[in-house]
Amino acid sequence: MSILSDLNDVLEPLHIPIETGVFSGVPPDEYLVFIPLTDIFEVYADNRPGFDVQEVRISIFSKGNYQQRKRQITTALVNADFTITERRYIGHEDDTGYHHYVIDVAKNYGLEE
Repeated sequence: MSILSDLNDVLEPLHIPIETGVFSGVPPDEYLVFIPLTDIFEVYADNRPGFDVQEVRISIFSKGNYQQRKRQITTALVNADFTITERRYIGHEDDTGYHHYVIDVAKNYGLEE
């Protein structure tokens, strides 16, 4: 189980190009970049972790109004049981013309025996 593949499954129907780490090639007017943040173990019992908590930053880059996409992505994530830990406007990149907005998400995965 991987948060990256789960995020792709949830956000692919929105028809926004998605890459991990950095966008390769010529970027379109709107795209997403997934940046893995953490993989931590939680809920210890008998010195064994019970859950793997994975976190990813979703960077939204848009040359237009990013507000509608922010709402669509937020709704899709909440409906798919992701935990949104932060949402923040980073700023306008004057050199590229993109607005940059981030949504940090986490998901708990039970460890298989």
